[in-house]
Order: sequence, then structure tokens, then C-alpha cells
Amino acid sequence: MSKPIVAVVGRPNVGKSTFFNKVVGRRVSIVEDTPGVTRDRIYAEAEWCGKEFIIIDTGGIEPDSDDIILSQMRVQAELAMETAQVILFLVDGRDGVTAADHDVANMLRRKKKDVILVANKIDHPTRLPEDFYDLYELGLGEPIPISSTNALGIGDLLDEVMERMPEGAFEEEDDSIKIAIVGKPNAGKSSLVNAFLGEDRVIVSSVAGTTRDSIDTPFVRGEDKFTLIDTAGIRRKSKVIDNIERYSVIRALSAIDRSDVCFVMIDATEGVTEQDKRIAGEAHNAGKGVVIVVNKWDLVKKETNTMRDFERMIRNELIFLAYAPVVFISALKGQRLEGLIDMAKTVAENCAMRVPTGQLNSLIADAVMMNNPPSDKGRRLKIYYAAQVGVKPPLFSFKVNDRQLMHFSYARYLENKIRDAYGFSGTSLKFVFREKNEKEEG
Repeated sequence: MSKPIVAVVGRPNVGKSTFFNKVVGRRVSIVEDTPGVTRDRIYAEAEWCGKEFIIIDTGGIEPDSDDIILSQMRVQAELAMETAQVILFLVDGRDGVTAADHDVANMLRRKKKDVILVANKIDHPTRLPEDFYDLYELGLGEPIPISSTNALGIGDLLDEVMERMPEGAFEEEDDSIKIAIVGKPNAGKSSLVNAFLGEDRVIVSSVAGTTRDSIDTPFVRGEDKFTLIDTAGIRRKSKVIDNIERYSVIRALSAIDRSDVCFVMIDATEGVTEQDKRIAGEAHNAGKGVVIVVNKWDLVKKETNTMRDFERMIRNELIFLAYAPVVFISALKGQRLEGLIDMAKTVAENCAMRVPTGQLNSLIADAVMMNNPPSDKGRRLKIYYAAQVGVKPPLFSFKVNDRQLMHFSYARYLENKIRDAYGFSGTSLKFVFREKNEKEEG
């Protein structure tokens, strides 16, 4: 299984980001004494006593706010809570209990998750503020006092986190290729799962929203192991009208987070909609491998070049997924499914591919000779060295004389040269440009 997840939640300005940075060991979250600075989930890997886990910092939760940004932050926090094995509920131990703390506590009790109440900003644990004991009113057990700023009590807290982890949380990660099948409701996701498995493992219905949860289905093909993750259809936020469907969206986004490859399902009878763009953008932003799967192709009236023209339309609408292959299928009739799983395996391998440093630098040197780097006011960009420093997605680091001289078009040129040589179909490539004397972070 994947590394266990710890979510840090609470109302704004209780010190979540400071705590997050102390645990991670470097400044990842922005720390600012202004409520609402952290708006999205921020992930980082952390380790305690030889055990690795993922910690998520979240924006402050304002349960009753109608503000659009605060509402989005609340959804992000709920997503983090849905995926976590242990939730750390941070409160300001000096302020006592607030109405917002009570609201967050009520939300957490409904989650039926393992919650640890953490009283932050207690700089002298031996002299607890009088209001500290009001925290028992939250009904979440005994609060653990810490000071994130001074790193007091954090070790004891992490010991407690390790004790609360479910059995098997730190076992070896399974080596199956995880495929999240995502798309708007009624695009044919469950039908595709059933077509792969040859049985009705997932309920298939023409009623949009039948699949409420993400359903994991392992299967083996030859020597290859896969896990298909069928997800609830993702609607536009304005259409998410009840709590059940709202949590379905959260689980679908969570499925993207834990996948290796995303099949982004497009309904051929509708074309690419704005919601398709949003869903595809979630997969792209998460750095996942992507295959664009056009379903219900059997229902489209064919003329000369219909497939070519449809793919051209997809490329124009999903320009940020230029690297993703496009496959036209009919899940219901089992058409063109033979190579889809093979493609998922290829894309997963491309996401994890490493280019040897020597080969990469030879490639970059040839590219520079063929097309001189840009210059500005008589000063030309120089690329001293390049190396691949990460995978899933592949991340390339370039040492340059001045990163301001690296024009977007030239970076795209270098990306195209790397793709021409190594393919990398189905995966985005990330570049970072550092100046010669700049130290690597982390």
C-alpha cells in the first residue's frame, strides 16, 4: 500500500504551516501571520523513527463561511481528511476554545477517523494557560501541548501519531500499476472497468452519479499487475448539490492523487466540455501519467477523417495535454480495448523513466549547437550542466548562468528534443533552472 497520510487541520492562524515545516524539516508551506494564507493542500514526505509518511498541510477551515476562497479551502481540507489515516486537529492553546473550533470538532467527529487534538503555541508546557482545560469540551480526548515555533513537544506528538497508525500502515507498497478512471458522470467509466474484467464488477447505469465511491479492483494480465480505480463522475461545483455527491468528488480527486496513470474519459457524443478540461487539468497538475480515452465512438456518425478531426479538436481544447496519447473506444461493445492496458503500462514506465546524465548532457549539447540559446542585451544564456533529479513525473534540473535568460520557447525546444530522443509519451516533463552557484533545495 502507499505511505500513510497525516492531515493537519484547524481553523485559520493556529500555526498549522509552522508545525508542518518543523515536521518536514524545511520551509515548504508559506508561514504568514494572516488567516487564509495556505489555500491548497501541500504535501511533503516526512520520517519519524525510521517510518516514512506523507503529511498534508491544509488551509484553515471556516465551516460556515460563504466566501468562495474559504469554501474552496474547506473542500481541500475535507479531501485531505478523507485520505488521511490520522488527523491532527490544531487549536491555539492560548486562546481557549472558539466557536470555529467547536464547528471543526463537530466535522471531525462525523468523519469517524482517528483524531489527535493538538494545543499549539504552548511555549511553557509546565505552565499551561487556564483556558487550556476548556479544550476538553471539544470531546476529542486529551489535548497534546506543543509549541511549533520552539519545537517543543513535537517528538511526543509524532510518537503518538505512530501509535495511532492502523496495522499494516507501513508495509511495503504494492507494485501494481494504479489506473484511475476519471471523467464527468455517465462517460462510461464503470463500463470500461467491466469490459476489462469481463464481468459486472461495478454497477453500470445510465443514471449519472451511480458510482458514489472510488472502487479499487486488482487484476493480473500475464506477469503485470494492475489496480483499476473506478471513480464517481466529477461534476462542476455549481452542480454538486448534496453532501453525498460532494464527497464523491473528493474521493475521485483522491483517486487521482494515488494513481500512477489516469484514463481521462471523454464522451464522444458530447465532445470536450469545460468540465472535461477541469478534470484533465487535475490529472495534469498532479503530475500523473495521462491517456485520453474517447468513449462511445460507436455512436458517432463517421465520415472521411472523422477520427483525425476529432483528435485535432481534442488537441486544441486540451493543449496542456499535448503529451497524452488519444485512444478511441467503445467500452460497451469492447472495441479497441486490446492496447489500452498495454498503453497504461507504457505510460507508467515513461513516468518512472530515468535518462542517464551523460546521455542527457550530450543531447543538450547537440541541441544548443543546432539552435543557439536566447540572449538579452548582449548576454547569452549558457547551459553548464543538466541532470534528471526526479521521476513521476520526470524532473530535469539545469545549471545555467542566468535563469532570466531562459525563454519559455527555448525551454519548450529543449523539452521537444528530449521527447524526440526518449519518447516520454503520456507524461509531463518538469524543468527547474538554477544558476551556477545556487544550492539545491532540501
